[in-house]
Amino acid sequence: MESPVDAGRLRLTLPATCTPRVTKPLRALQLPAAFVAVGLAALLSSCSNTTAESGLARVRAAGELRWGADLQGGDPYVYEDPAAPGGITGFEYELAEAIARELGVRARFVQQDWTNLVPALERGTFDLALNGLEVTPARAGSIAMTRPYYIFSAQLVTRRSDDTAHSLDDLRGRRVGTLSSSFSYDLLRDSGVTIVPYEGNDEPYADLEQGRLDGVLLDDVIVARYGTTRAALHVVQDVDQGYYAGACRRSEQDLCDAIDDALEAIAARGELRDILTRYQLSNDRQDALRTWTDEQTRELLHTRTNVTFGMHHVKLFLQGSLVTVGVSTASMLIAILLGLALALVRMYAVRPLSALASVYVELFRGTPILLQLYLLYFGIMPFVRAKTGFAQGMEYDALVAAILGLGLNYAAYESEIYRAGIQAVPRGQMEAAHVLGMGTLLALRRVIVPQALRVALPGVTNDFIALLKDSSLVSVITVVELTKHMQITAVDVRSWAVPGLLCAALYLAMSYPLSRLSRRLEARLERA
Repeated sequence: MESPVDAGRLRLTLPATCTPRVTKPLRALQLPAAFVAVGLAALLSSCSNTTAESGLARVRAAGELRWGADLQGGDPYVYEDPAAPGGITGFEYELAEAIARELGVRARFVQQDWTNLVPALERGTFDLALNGLEVTPARAGSIAMTRPYYIFSAQLVTRRSDDTAHSLDDLRGRRVGTLSSSFSYDLLRDSGVTIVPYEGNDEPYADLEQGRLDGVLLDDVIVARYGTTRAALHVVQDVDQGYYAGACRRSEQDLCDAIDDALEAIAARGELRDILTRYQLSNDRQDALRTWTDEQTRELLHTRTNVTFGMHHVKLFLQGSLVTVGVSTASMLIAILLGLALALVRMYAVRPLSALASVYVELFRGTPILLQLYLLYFGIMPFVRAKTGFAQGMEYDALVAAILGLGLNYAAYESEIYRAGIQAVPRGQMEAAHVLGMGTLLALRRVIVPQALRVALPGVTNDFIALLKDSSLVSVITVVELTKHMQITAVDVRSWAVPGLLCAALYLAMSYPLSRLSRRLEARLERA
């Protein structure tokens, strides 16, 4: 395309009355002027190309349709093919391949966390989001959505032994699990239940079976794979009907329209039904997809909402901050006391106990804290409850696991800080205490440990600040703290900027006073 500005022919035209000789200052301007012209030409050309090249044209020029999904969603959506290690399969994988064929390009899978599918789509990470993305007013208001390719039912699952839970109304004030940022999550917002958000499909049903939840509301596709496969659970209500649809950027409506045409052709010739049948997803509801019209799509997407960040979100953030502070403080108390005990045992106890303490420290420092939280909450705690028969307070298991998990992990690091502090105390201090008639324990309590704590104080403070930030990891075991509120809000308002900045400001507000307090205590101890 010819540029509207020809930098190579740029001339400076002087009035006829002026001397035609180019002065040094004017000659010096020639090079910058040429750069400006080239930059302007590139900018205009880029803008022209951006306007001219549609999303569909870009996809066809690249020869591939990049589609985003999350393998963690598992069967039957998109998951690793057990018959071909390293490959993927699933009904949406086959659907993406069929859509790409209709467009005359190849399909390329892009892995993306499900809760961030829409933000990643808007950033341009891929061209199409196709991963059980339910049609909701918030999504319809921010992105271009295709015609539906699957009609599902949001089903409420409870325990067979619970005679009090037969509908969503029966669960008001009780704990109901679902996936974050899902169609079912929106249904539960005004239902009067306590929403417990999860990241995976299997975990909420495991918690329901163990009594940590009173119900789970999710799509029937998920229910059939992970819910009713457990003998203790059953479906009590079909709460509402929903739709899976693909999503494109709002600026690329032409690509969305082309995908609509592809889906229409795939459904009309029965290929969509064949794909659903192979994954045991075909039912009477899907008959409507074969004759689905553009008018039905417009009606489905007619209701739109654009959620904006408001004071109610700020209130949620403050509530999340209280949870973060509470979990972090309780965990740090455990870490301080256990860490000091571990340090003393390693240095002064008999060899077998010292060796056990060393194993503890290396074990917790050498494995990821996220893994420790998973094992504690989903593995150890249910096992202990089953063996002891203790069933009280199950609704607090996540909070207890969060505090214990962080506390046990940080105790390993704290023990090293205290051990270094004890080693910094001159050996003569212990000898002098013995000369004065003190035993080892008394000398440690009155002479060694107080001096060691003074040395360890900066490290302890740093650990507390780090613990405040690491507390965000407990959201994986359903504790809704500050970072989890930020993630949920960011998905709701379709922006990470304002929620992220507020979240960062609150973390800074919690951690900065600690560093100031630490410096003040250090100064006071030095004067003492």
